[in-house]
Amino acid sequence: MKKLLPALGLACIALLFFPAHAQLTVEKIMRDPKTWIGTSPSNVHWSEDSRTIFFDWNPEAAPGDSLYLYSLSDKKTMKVSQSERRKLPAAQGVYNRLFTLKTYVKNGDLYLLDCKTNQVRQLTNTVENESNPTFSGDEQSVLFEKDDNIFSISLSTGLLTQHTDFKSGKKKEEAKKSIQDTWLEADQLAMFEILKERKEKKDAGKKISEAEKPTRPKEIYLDEKRVSGQQLSPDGRFVTYQLSKADKSAKRTVVPSYVTQSGFTEDLPARGKVGAAPTAFEFWVYDVKKDTTRQVSTKEIVGISDKPDYLKDYPKQDSLWKNKKRDVVVLGPFWSPDGQNAVVVVRSLDNKDRWIMRFNPDSLSLSLLDRQRDEAWIGGPGVGGYSMSAGELGWVNSQTLYFQSEADGYSHLYTLDVKTGKKTQLTRGKFEVQSVQLSRDKQWFYMTTNEVHPGEKHFYKMAVSGGERQQLTKAKGAHEVVLSPDETQLAIRYSSSNQPWELFLQSNDASSKTEQLTKSTTEEFRKYAWREAKIITIKASDGADIYARIYEPKKSNGRAVVFVHGAGYLQNAHFWWSNYFREYMFHNLLTDKGYTVLDMDYRASAGYGRDWRTGIYRFMGGKDLTDHVDGAALLVKKYGIDPKKIGVYGGSYGGFITLMALFTTPDVFTAGAALRPVTDWAAYNQGYTANILNEPQADSLAYRRSSPIYHAAGLKNHLLMCHGMVDVNVHFQDVARLSQRLIELGKSNWELAAYPMEDHGFVEASSWTDEYKRILKLFEEKLR
Repeated sequence: MKKLLPALGLACIALLFFPAHAQLTVEKIMRDPKTWIGTSPSNVHWSEDSRTIFFDWNPEAAPGDSLYLYSLSDKKTMKVSQSERRKLPAAQGVYNRLFTLKTYVKNGDLYLLDCKTNQVRQLTNTVENESNPTFSGDEQSVLFEKDDNIFSISLSTGLLTQHTDFKSGKKKEEAKKSIQDTWLEADQLAMFEILKERKEKKDAGKKISEAEKPTRPKEIYLDEKRVSGQQLSPDGRFVTYQLSKADKSAKRTVVPSYVTQSGFTEDLPARGKVGAAPTAFEFWVYDVKKDTTRQVSTKEIVGISDKPDYLKDYPKQDSLWKNKKRDVVVLGPFWSPDGQNAVVVVRSLDNKDRWIMRFNPDSLSLSLLDRQRDEAWIGGPGVGGYSMSAGELGWVNSQTLYFQSEADGYSHLYTLDVKTGKKTQLTRGKFEVQSVQLSRDKQWFYMTTNEVHPGEKHFYKMAVSGGERQQLTKAKGAHEVVLSPDETQLAIRYSSSNQPWELFLQSNDASSKTEQLTKSTTEEFRKYAWREAKIITIKASDGADIYARIYEPKKSNGRAVVFVHGAGYLQNAHFWWSNYFREYMFHNLLTDKGYTVLDMDYRASAGYGRDWRTGIYRFMGGKDLTDHVDGAALLVKKYGIDPKKIGVYGGSYGGFITLMALFTTPDVFTAGAALRPVTDWAAYNQGYTANILNEPQADSLAYRRSSPIYHAAGLKNHLLMCHGMVDVNVHFQDVARLSQRLIELGKSNWELAAYPMEDHGFVEASSWTDEYKRILKLFEEKLR
């Protein structure tokens, strides 16, 4: 027995320092993630010979990530030295049509890579930055931008040619002579022969010098406008470009920073507010042959004068729309491989229309190929949620275009014959095509979809003509795939719901096995048995199915917390590692304490098609909130939760929903923590808010019912607000205004925690820790 005592003592010590199920604390889970969780590989790309995978990684928990490589021939992972890294080509670039050459920018200079020999040729070495390189139509030159102008470098001679001459300001006009001056000059020339002879010689010399002067691009004066999207047509005849002018009267917010290195309060520039006068856009063509510039008219586009449906609530505004042409932006053109066909994407600035149109730069004509209209707003994967996005678009061949559209309610892949106008839908079903890539031989589409389950992302291969898709990835979770240049291998970033992203290798074959290349998590992180939350569906009050994560404790304490993810259009009830990893760990902590935690993909979350995406149109805090109320009811009915012991919390959009929950459904949630919340949508930005609520001066009803500040009188239970004071996204002004409103309403059951050095997304571990200790204290005290 005596001999066993030392062994038992060692076992007890081992259990003390290495428990089977490590205990979580807020201080522990809110530490710097790279030091105790680990850093996942990112920015994955291949060498041109398809034999090496490069990726950013930080297994040493250094201050910053380093570049690593995995060699397929040596089957080894190693760190790339700084000297070797400087020699490597940039990961991003543009290829010629045969994929034998690649041009790219590195450190502001242009380079050319021979993909067969791996030889690199530096094309420029300048103080100025060159950008946006591409190949000319004949692929004998590299085109690029510098100082807003288009230049080219001949690959054979190195000749540098300037193709545009955009100049800011107005052209200085020569002073016009008065009638008196004109008469006096004519009289002098008529009276004195020498003056007349000298003028004739001068004019003749000028004529000769003009004839000998080399051809230069036309000077195009921009006045106060900005130029962007400059393109030279494949035949070199046309330059297309976009001009924009912001309204100078539009105000911008200033965010004061109080804790600064200088010791003085410093102002941070920030965005304006929704409803400000929009930027005006124009689309122009410079005809090099004719030396003329002409603006492309969009006034005759089909549906350009269509009124939005919401105007039925504002009869007096109807007259203002008579003969009104909506403002649009023209994106492109996108030229076919043979340079014979061009299309542009035209988007209305109210984001209710997207037109794909065939474009003739000679006649300036626009011919309709496809129109997608949405009375809410255009969006979805591959479509683009903002008016400045052209979406997924490319050429299968010189006559066939491919693109994505939500025309049938889900984002799917289509092809379009630009000559006949025939449109073919290649994928269909109640799922979304998340990304698309055309194979180099243009025989296959590679795509990522969520057709297996809304909470999974898998990689597929499909013939360009459509038909059956071959699923190449199998494991439950999400797969971010980078195809090798020879298209024989898949470099896969994969994660599951309770394991962070790791790098895997697989042959381009559904039957092949995957090989794990990295192991990023720390031993300390792996000691805890992180839960794989169940994915359930909840029947909403309107009959819709809501997908949600549920965290169930071994022994319930009768209390529950509902988490509301941010961003609105984001997905979190899925089978992969969440961007909300701190919240995921916090939910494990709560579950250890006996709480049941519910995390819902409420109305407007990503991954579920158009109707779900637009379910909050003109009423944020409507269906997205009732979804959470329905979730709370399920907690009571199915999971035995006390209806008086349900809390709610979330950040950004989640903070907004938390406010609306406590203000408008106060009998459902006993306590709530609103982190960096929007309190008044009229104070948020144009690009996001105007899509969903239109503009406040045009649709004030939508803003009144959607903004928490108008409903603050309904607060009955306990509210915690946390906000960074240098937040340039949702400004601290939002929570300051709501605080004043609560003071004037005589409310005392709320508190505000301000973080002087934090932006919208917190950075410092101390701030995260302080915030979540407050959240935990709120639930521990108020849900008892």
